[in-house]
Amino acid sequence: MTSGRIFLCVLSLVATTTFAPLVNAATVPAGFTDAVVASGLNNPSAMALAPDGRIFVCQQGGALRVIKNGVLLATPFLTVPVDSTGERGLLGVALDPNFVSNQLIYIYYTATTPTIHNRISRFTASGDVALAGSETIIMDMPNLSTATNHNGGAIHFGPDGLLYVAVGDNANGANAQTLSTRLGKMLRITSTGGIPTNNPFFNTATGDNRAIWALGVRNPFTFSFQNGTGRMFINDVGQNTWEEINDGIAGSNYGWPNCEGFCNPPNPSFRDPIFAYQNDANTCAITGGAFYNPTINQFPAQFVGSYFFADFCGGWIRRLDPANGNAVTDFATGISLPVDLQVSPDGFLYYLARGAGAVGRIGFQAAGDNIAPAVAITSPANSAIVARKSTVTIAATASDNVGVQRVEFLVNGALQCTDTAAPYSCSWRVPNPMNKTYQLQARAFDAAGNSASATVSVTAR
Repeated sequence: MTSGRIFLCVLSLVATTTFAPLVNAATVPAGFTDAVVASGLNNPSAMALAPDGRIFVCQQGGALRVIKNGVLLATPFLTVPVDSTGERGLLGVALDPNFVSNQLIYIYYTATTPTIHNRISRFTASGDVALAGSETIIMDMPNLSTATNHNGGAIHFGPDGLLYVAVGDNANGANAQTLSTRLGKMLRITSTGGIPTNNPFFNTATGDNRAIWALGVRNPFTFSFQNGTGRMFINDVGQNTWEEINDGIAGSNYGWPNCEGFCNPPNPSFRDPIFAYQNDANTCAITGGAFYNPTINQFPAQFVGSYFFADFCGGWIRRLDPANGNAVTDFATGISLPVDLQVSPDGFLYYLARGAGAVGRIGFQAAGDNIAPAVAITSPANSAIVARKSTVTIAATASDNVGVQRVEFLVNGALQCTDTAAPYSCSWRVPNPMNKTYQLQARAFDAAGNSASATVSVTAR
C-alpha cells in the first residue's frame, strides 16, 4: 500500500470514527514543556495564529473554529458547505497581512456547486464570527475527478504580500507536469485573485493557469515561509518511498511523477528536495512545517532558524537545521496524527493534533539555567551630555544562552519602557532642570527569569 493510500485511509478512518478525548502530552526534550491549549475539535486540518492571540482552526467538515484565551468558542467563525470525503473538505486558512485593520480571512475548501472543486474564498471578520454575506470567491480550482485524495490545501501570504496556494495533483501524476492545469502546482495570486505579471509562467500558460508559480508536486499538504529571509519550504507527501522537503523557488519543477525523492539518475530538469525521509511501517506523510524565527526567541539560541516538520502516522516532530547542512534531529514524539505546525511571535511552537482533536503548545522552561544575560547600553555613552527637553534614544544590546525575553529601561530607578525585540531601545524625554545627572539603566531578562543590568550616567545641560 502506498503512503498516499495510507494517508487517505487514515484520514477517512479519522473522519468516520468517534474518538474519546485523547489529549496526552507529547514527549519533548529536557528543558521544554508541552501543554494542551484547547481540545474538542472535530477532524481539524489546518490552523492560523492571529496577532491578538486567537487561533483559527479548520475542521474538515466545513467549520472554522476559534480558540480564544485557551477556550474553544462554541460558535464557529464560519461554516461552509463542503464535500469532506477522503481528503476533501475545509483544508486551509490564512489571515490577511493587514488583518488587524481589514479583518480579512481566507480559506481553501472543497465546494460542492456547481460541481465538486476546490475553492479559495475571503471573509470579513466581525469579532469572533464572519460577517454575514461577506464571502468573496477569490479563485476556483479545476473540477475534481472521482479521486478524493491529493487536494493540497495550504494557503499562506508570502513576504511579498501575495497569496501562495498548494494544490495537489488529484491523484493523477500527469497533472503535475503540464501548464494546462493548476493541479499538482504551487500557485501565486493577489489577495483579490489577480495574477501577478511576474509569475514565472505568465507568458507561457493561459488564463488562470498563469497563476502557476512552481510545478511537479504530488500533494503539497503544508508549506512555510521563514520570517526575515522569505525562504519557503514545501512539504510534499510521497507515494511509495519518500517524503520531501523542497526549497520553494519560483519556476521550479520538483519532478513528480518522474521522480519521488531524489531523482535517480540525477535529472537537471528537476529540482531535488533538500531533504527526504523514507516512509515505512511507522511513517506515512509529511504534514506540518514551521520555521523558528519568532519575534521573541524563547527556545535556546541554537534553535533559531530551524525548520520543524511532522509526520502524520509517525506522530513526531523533527528539526531540520539549514545552518548545519540540513541536518535532521529528533524533537517531539507521541503526538496523535499531527497535521499542522505554527510558531507564535512569542516563541512557542504550536501543533495541531488531529487524532486528539486538540492544539498543543511547546515552550521552553530553561529549568536549572542560572546564566544571566549579557547586556550593555550602547547609546548614550557614559558621562554624556544630553540636551534638556530633548528626546534621547537609549539603545542597548542583550544576548543570552536561552534567549532574551525583554529589556526594561529605567531612569533613576523608574521604569520608562520595555522592549521585547532586538535592537532594544527606549525614547526618553529629558526633563528641564539644568546640570542634573541621571542614571540610565537597561535590565535584560531571559526565559529562565535570570536578569542582568547595565548603567550609564548622563548630565542634562
